Amino acid sequence: MRAQRSNARYLPAIELPQSLEISSDFKAAIEHAQGGLIVVATPMAGLAGVLQALPAAASATGLFWLCKGFQGGTGLLGHEVAHRICPGGRVGVLSGPSFAQEVAVGKPTALVAASSDASLCQLAVDVLHSDNLRIYTSDDPIGVEVGGAVKNVMAIATGLADGLQLGLNARAALITRGLAEMVRLGVALGARAETFMGLSGLGDLVLTATGDLSRNRTVGLRLAEGKPLAQILRELGHVAEGVLSASTVLNRARTLGVDMPITEAVVAVLEGRTTPAQGVEALMGRGPRSER
Repeated sequence: MRAQRSNARYLPAIELPQSLEISSDFKAAIEHAQGGLIVVATPMAGLAGVLQALPAAASATGLFWLCKGFQGGTGLLGHEVAHRICPGGRVGVLSGPSFAQEVAVGKPTALVAASSDASLCQLAVDVLHSDNLRIYTSDDPIGVEVGGAVKNVMAIATGLADGLQLGLNARAALITRGLAEMVRLGVALGARAETFMGLSGLGDLVLTATGDLSRNRTVGLRLAEGKPLAQILRELGHVAEGVLSASTVLNRARTLGVDMPITEAVVAVLEGRTTPAQGVEALMGRGPRSER
């Protein structure tokens, strides 16, 4: 990347700015950020390792992560991981509807910086807000993280429906009921319901469930074609967080007594216990109830 000034695997044909220094020296990179802002752009599986590798002096430096999902094994969200590893640190999550390819070429994008530390959110605005990138702030990191994690599962569900050619009515119903599941889980975990009407909830859900660049939607489409999950992930070549998070979302929901039927159907398909068609049939066969 340093020699070619591009990331051929993830951002092909996009030239990286000459002002961007690329280094494999973790210590030097963290020292460079002292007094400023660190942005961790790993999958959720890499967040704990990065936080553990931070020197003690970095605790006063603001840190945001871009990860969207639950940590495998523990089932923790990013803020819970951070609280365990660096309690008292100035941390937050940066999330919202944002395909990397579009951000990289400067297409208009809006994100939300969420933290209980208002000054840290303002720092994110000062550093990142620009003509093509709008940064909003939130003091509800739980809601922002739940939205970012659950929308990936719902995108797989929508991909399944689209792959089965169930139509636009079914897609709209899945997105709407998926949002309801997201809100129920988020509120049970301590989030505010209104957060899910924002960028990291409804905004990211619509993008990931309908956008052709969505990796999680692609997984659903390929599963509907009858392809094995292992083959899909191998051909995808990127991390699809919804595959990794779906069972964890369902486990946390069950622990809290939260009903998430769409998530249950997605997990059953991912685990090979049911076919995509059977999963949809199970959802449509549920008894009538109040929308609220």
